[in-house]
Amino acid sequence: MRTAELRQRFAGGDVARLATVRPDGWPHVVVVVFAVVGETVFTAVDRKPKRTTRLQRLENLRHEPRCSLLVDHYEDDWTRLWWVRADGRADVVDEPPASHPGLSALADRHPPYRTDPPHGPLIAVRVERWSGWTATP
Repeated sequence: MRTAELRQRFAGGDVARLATVRPDGWPHVVVVVFAVVGETVFTAVDRKPKRTTRLQRLENLRHEPRCSLLVDHYEDDWTRLWWVRADGRADVVDEPPASHPGLSALADRHPPYRTDPPHGPLIAVRVERWSGWTATP
């Protein structure tokens, strides 16, 4: 697949899996909602219930900004399977202004954020490489 098709499939996904590396070297994967603006993928800490406000993903990205996001499509018709991965480097914006383009993109894509915007840090992943696979060309 060409980069434009990879980006389009990724951007159309409902959720992504964000993979980071813990400071002790172990992998850490969480499901996130996201928005794509050009070559940047945004996700944020929102008000959904969490066990703590000190999220492992944020600690991981501050220690090691390299990360991956994966979007996939599965169904029982295996000829329709595909996945797209975005590899890049993340910046954690601890207190993004309400006018931040990443927050605007998230609100445009996810209706709950229009009335209840994310209140925590914003993660901006600058994609350096798109890769993917599809069962049918």
